[in-house]
Amino acid sequence: MRPPIRLTAVAAVTAGFAAVLLPLAGPSAAATATASCGVSYADTNDWGSGFTASVTITDTGGAAISGWTLGFGYAGNQTLQSGWNGTWSQSGSQVTVTAPSWSSGIAAGSSYTTEANFGYSGSNSAPTAFTVNGVVCGTGTGPSPSPSASPTPTPTPTPTPTPTPTPTPSASATATPTAPAGSAPQLHVSGNKLVDATGRTVTLHGVNRSGAEFSCVQGTGIFDGPVDQASVSAMTAWGINAVRVPLNEDCWLGLSDVDSAYAGSSYITAIKNYVSLLHQNGLVAILDLHWTDGVYTGNSSACSSATATCQKPMPDAAEAIPFWTSVASTFKGDDATVFDLFNEPYPDRASSTATQAWTCWRDGGTCPGIGYQVAGMQSMVNAVRSTGADNVLMLGGLAYSNDLSQWLAYEPTDPDHDLAASWHSYNFNTCSSASCWNSQVAPVLAQVPLVTGELGENDCAATYLNSLLPWLDQEGASYLAWTWNTWDCSSGPSLISDYSGTPTAYGAGFKAHLASLG
Repeated sequence: MRPPIRLTAVAAVTAGFAAVLLPLAGPSAAATATASCGVSYADTNDWGSGFTASVTITDTGGAAISGWTLGFGYAGNQTLQSGWNGTWSQSGSQVTVTAPSWSSGIAAGSSYTTEANFGYSGSNSAPTAFTVNGVVCGTGTGPSPSPSASPTPTPTPTPTPTPTPTPTPSASATATPTAPAGSAPQLHVSGNKLVDATGRTVTLHGVNRSGAEFSCVQGTGIFDGPVDQASVSAMTAWGINAVRVPLNEDCWLGLSDVDSAYAGSSYITAIKNYVSLLHQNGLVAILDLHWTDGVYTGNSSACSSATATCQKPMPDAAEAIPFWTSVASTFKGDDATVFDLFNEPYPDRASSTATQAWTCWRDGGTCPGIGYQVAGMQSMVNAVRSTGADNVLMLGGLAYSNDLSQWLAYEPTDPDHDLAASWHSYNFNTCSSASCWNSQVAPVLAQVPLVTGELGENDCAATYLNSLLPWLDQEGASYLAWTWNTWDCSSGPSLISDYSGTPTAYGAGFKAHLASLG
């Protein structure tokens, strides 16, 4: 979003399972003869009042299990909150999970894992019986691994102007609390999941921290508001596990249009220090190239300047490639930092056809309607990998990252196979309905991890979130809300009214949803 002008399909958690694989026993000999399966169950993250249940179905027979429905029951008061990688429902103590539309079958010899968060009080005994398509399918439980971040899945809109925020000092004058012990997960891609170093699925749920993309070039500082331990503690109190930090290429590269006090080594050091602070608090950092160079005055132009003072339809090759080469060299070896290659591409506003736009998106070079040499996604992937950095890379689609319709067809080549799709979703976007999400977004997240890098609504309410977030949870997608800044909520999606974490009405909706996930 424009600031003011100013996760294989099978989660790798089965190592902790003590699976029991039994032949399918059912009401008829025919059923027994045609299918065989095993089910393993684990409580992967119990925090005392809730937990994450992970259930893996394995087809141990010679034929595929099609259109599966899993059933089991709890002996206690476990109550379903949200599920993903399947459609979860509960009636009394009985839980039912049906296959998602994008993965309705399990091939012979293969497995599929579906997960959900539950609340409970008292005891938390594991289920003792499971059915698949109504037929008993064995039981199995495993020990609960040590707690990890509760999985919750992570959207930006066509830009709308908002007022320039009043600059807030970058440093807090109050005493800074000691950072709590903790370390952020080292991420890689496995199938369509983000996983940590142990192979466990990590689903990001977090916020954007806008400021470093505009404050430096506007001459007001490096950040908009505090970036100290107290401000980060306010974020973690909401239960987040990731923060997206938009950047400015002119400020990082120390170009002459930026005050030297806020550019080059000063800017880089400030970003490094903030990323380090986030990691100390167990938070994944996402670094996003947000404002770039290049004169563009065509459709949806945000400014006519050649310098990085607004969003451009695509990044410029002259500066974006050196930018990513430098950023990758700086954070190489830190896989708790993800690179979002370009915030919100919109070459479709400059091109006459979708093919032209998607080709420009991937290949760059000379693009219709854009008067500068474009850095395509493939060249930026190459720039990062040329440094030896194997960080996860996020790639947003067209229409300000809201259009993923041909993302898979134009996906760049990555020797490390660590690409994730970035999607932005706001109530005023074109793809803002469940029918669009199911037809356009679900096929992408079935193949690669989906990180909804920005989401929100421009009415200071949470109505759109209440439909979008459960869908993302169900599909196992990551998401980060825009934005953790104290701007006027009525003019744009601002989560907070002060940096101690007091939520706006919109922020209260997001905070409540995170709390519901445990």
